[in-house]
Amino acid sequence: MKKTWTAYPYILWMIIFTIVPLGLLLYFSFTVTSSTGTIFSLDNFRRFNQPIYLKVLFRSLKLAGVSTILCFALGYPAAMFLAGRDLKHRNTMVLLMVLPMWVNFLLRTYAWLTLLERKGLINTILGAIGLPSLSLLYNDFAVFLGMVYNFLPFMVLPIYSILSKIDRNLIEAAEDLGANPFLVFLKITFPLSIPGIISGITMVFMPAVTTFVISRLLGGGQYTLIGNLIEQQFLTVGDWNFGSAISTVMMAIILIGMGFASRYETEQEGSGLW
Repeated sequence: MKKTWTAYPYILWMIIFTIVPLGLLLYFSFTVTSSTGTIFSLDNFRRFNQPIYLKVLFRSLKLAGVSTILCFALGYPAAMFLAGRDLKHRNTMVLLMVLPMWVNFLLRTYAWLTLLERKGLINTILGAIGLPSLSLLYNDFAVFLGMVYNFLPFMVLPIYSILSKIDRNLIEAAEDLGANPFLVFLKITFPLSIPGIISGITMVFMPAVTTFVISRLLGGGQYTLIGNLIEQQFLTVGDWNFGSAISTVMMAIILIGMGFASRYETEQEGSGLW
């Protein structure tokens, strides 16, 4: 007899902390408050379809996309290095990769302020060796740096997990048949690692597109991203209806992206090697 009662706490948790909040979010998204009371309307979504808000959306998607590409460019070689069969102290190096994630996200971002500011550690070192100081804070560079630093482990770990499970017999067979290292990577390693790549892209892009702490601290408030806009609507303006509508749009975009990624991953798993 199946002990279905063991799932009740999980179901209760999901209802209270997932289904109910999502229901409230959708309710506020499709309602407006007028002199006659609360009515259902699409005005919140029509309001979001203004150039000023679309510009914020496109800027957020652009920054998140570039940050995801940078994380992939840095993370894939790092994952391959960690998954190398001859690597000593692998567990220690993986721990060092995960260790910064144990520190609060806000504290990690604040730490970069002491490094990048005009009189920070980096410019102090540059001045000590006779080089001019650099403007490292409150610009695109600082925002990208903050995103890559905070989200890079989310790219490395899924790819590393897949690479470490690849059957070495496939690689050895390809080498025995005369394939050089580049061809082995192109025909075997990379195709087999696509599920990890898709997971990494998803795990990086989703928080990057909705972040507001990084853009506020390292961007100096000069960069209004979609996360900042949502925060302002809820905490500053007090317009929960418009803030909920923006959140619903972002949730739809993320779900569509995850759907395409999941479909592509399924097709790759069924197609085998190139």
